[in-house]
Amino acid sequence: MMKMEGGVFTFGAGGYGQLGHNSTSHEINPRKVFELMGSIVTQIACGRQHTSAFVPSSGRIYSFGLGGNGQLGTGSTSNRKSPFTVKGNWFPYNGQCPPDTDSEEYFCVKRIFSGGDQSFSHYSNRQNCGPPDDFRCPDPSKQIWTVNEALIQKWLSYPSGRLPVEIANEIDGTFSSSGCLNGSFLAVSNDDHYRTGTKFSGVDMNAARLLFHKLIQPDHPQISQQVAASLEKNLIPKLTSSLPDVEALRFYLTLPECPLMSDSNNFTTIAIPFGTALVNLEKAPLKVLENWWSVLEPPLFLKIVELFKEVVVHLLKLYKIGIPPSERRIFNNFLHTALKVLEILHRVNEKSGQIIQYDKFYIHEVQELIDIRNDYINWVQQQAYGMLADIPVTICTYPFVFDAQAKTTLLQTDAVLQMQMAIDQAHRQNVSSLFLPVIESVNPCLILVVRRENIVGDAMEVLRKTKNIDYKKPLKVIFVGEDAVDAGGVRKEFFLLIMRELLDPKYGMFRYYEDSRLIWFSDKTFEDSDLFHLIGVICGLAIYNFTIVDLHFPLALYKKLLKKKPSLDDLKELVPDVGRSMQQLLDYPEDDVEETFCLNFTITVENFGATEVKELVLNGADTAVNKQNRQEFVDAYVDYIFNKSVASLFDAFHAGFHKVCGGKVLQLFQPNELQAMVIGNTNYDWKELEKNTEYKGEYWAEHPTIKIFWEVFHELPLEKKKQFLLFLTGSDRIPILGMKSLKLVIQSTGGGEEYLPVSHTCFNLLDLPKYKDKETLRSKLIQAIDHNEGFSLI
Repeated sequence: MMKMEGGVFTFGAGGYGQLGHNSTSHEINPRKVFELMGSIVTQIACGRQHTSAFVPSSGRIYSFGLGGNGQLGTGSTSNRKSPFTVKGNWFPYNGQCPPDTDSEEYFCVKRIFSGGDQSFSHYSNRQNCGPPDDFRCPDPSKQIWTVNEALIQKWLSYPSGRLPVEIANEIDGTFSSSGCLNGSFLAVSNDDHYRTGTKFSGVDMNAARLLFHKLIQPDHPQISQQVAASLEKNLIPKLTSSLPDVEALRFYLTLPECPLMSDSNNFTTIAIPFGTALVNLEKAPLKVLENWWSVLEPPLFLKIVELFKEVVVHLLKLYKIGIPPSERRIFNNFLHTALKVLEILHRVNEKSGQIIQYDKFYIHEVQELIDIRNDYINWVQQQAYGMLADIPVTICTYPFVFDAQAKTTLLQTDAVLQMQMAIDQAHRQNVSSLFLPVIESVNPCLILVVRRENIVGDAMEVLRKTKNIDYKKPLKVIFVGEDAVDAGGVRKEFFLLIMRELLDPKYGMFRYYEDSRLIWFSDKTFEDSDLFHLIGVICGLAIYNFTIVDLHFPLALYKKLLKKKPSLDDLKELVPDVGRSMQQLLDYPEDDVEETFCLNFTITVENFGATEVKELVLNGADTAVNKQNRQEFVDAYVDYIFNKSVASLFDAFHAGFHKVCGGKVLQLFQPNELQAMVIGNTNYDWKELEKNTEYKGEYWAEHPTIKIFWEVFHELPLEKKKQFLLFLTGSDRIPILGMKSLKLVIQSTGGGEEYLPVSHTCFNLLDLPKYKDKETLRSKLIQAIDHNEGFSLI
């Protein structure tokens, strides 16, 4: 590094004396080379482990460092730890030519160079004697082109049409060179770009965005075309997996800001080849790029994610239209590249504590563009047999792009496959039992025969004797004394009734929190852990058999099922007043926390009418809460409520739940998504319900009875509409797949207006008599939905 005064500072590795400090020590800070003090150095060249310096006032070249191959030019192969004059008849340039003599040849140096283990000097003779290059004052004509305001204005100043050759060459030269782009958009405040390293890019990303958008304009298509051609044909094909320095990575950070990258016409020619180069980076440079991504502002990080999501959607649309067999492998590679880039970005996002929300990686179009069930089956086959050339890349390999609805479809597909395997195994066993009497025949379904008055006891007796493999069979429920055949509706009511019974706080298994209207495991219960295991099994069976259940648990339950830690937010949801108090403790700005709050590391709990003090940590009663340890206190309090106090009970619940529906697919869910799948949601869209309803018999959408039915329905209060859903479908909540997945069927029935509407919950089917006036229909409908339990023959 040279200052304008011509002084030389060196730093870095010095094992061969290449720093010129008369030692072989390394230097972590710039240090002046004292041997060159008093001389004005105008050129420096660095080889692998040696350095050369040029002093124009004397015309001399000095060298130091490794000399084993003669690269120092000192007449020996010795190393030099301080500057030593290179042998030669050097003549200083002073406006005069070297002397004209016959005995000696004089050299007037123009430029010095150093290679790996070589050094070079370019000199002038008497006929071409001119001043040597001076690197202290960079010559603008010799600098590389960089994308900047002045250059862009120059290019844009030419009217739309064919570009002058010199301008086209400038654009091509700039966008064909990674060096030009790596030297562009540098941070200028305090010369930040000089700090470029593994944690800091030295790039002004806002400048990159603004300048790229200023350059790429619809009014100047010829510029956009030239930039695109240079990137496609010259720059991107030359990118390598190994890079000489971290500064060479700046291009990977800034190019996604170019609007040309987001143009679908350029996806296969620019964006995907760029992604391929990115994916092929060696481990070390890729790690640096990931570090730079991790500190980007969320909108800038999201821009890269959105780019490659658009590429994936574009490719999937092409797949849906149809790809010729000859091009299938190429497009498989394209899709793999785009998804691989997203996978890297997703990994960065997770490690950085979520720069953007996890759902920003969701590609909602996936369900429309691919058959998720088929994709899952292909993925299972690939796990077993490896990648097949004629099968597209399976999206299941990259599950972070699935939204909640797609994950639900995956889980249902997995359940169907497991059910079929369990049925097939039962059939094989039954066939074997025909020939081998020692083999017992089995039912291909899991049958629960229960009495309404003893639903918990009967279910528990059956499930205790049930083998794990039998949980995977389709569930059929029979209520003793009722004629209904379970095609789904009986099962729905079974879950409704048994969960209502099991979760009732009056039994002491769960504690009810009035403010939040939620329940949590009671740390004071006389019930056996087997009963909690049963509740876990029941919840698992509900999910496995695609049935919504009414669970008034906080989100913390679903976090724990997915092995995520509950937080203060979960305490706020379950016990709002305690959660607010904890937040006030954390937010208190003064230092006198101990005197103001008077807390220690204990919690007071009720124990059958009496109070009991529990220590949250060892010697908690003697440990006061202060400003330094208040976060530890809050964490310990949350941990006690959700973990320590109910550990054995939740472990039993957890084991029962995962016995039925645990596995890889379940782990793809976020806690709130799993909650929505278990209990449904309340995103009601009654117009959507009407639009999706089908009609049978004499009814059609414009039939007079149907018209007055919907008039009455839309006039009902919300609670009555929810009761109608419960009456017709067995649940008053909406499946996670949305109202569009709730297909209702209304059919006409014989008889007169004295009959009530009848529901067939197995099929979401409503038998609706042909009422002629609104009031009669309203009265009969409300009467029917107010009595919605029990089954006749349906």
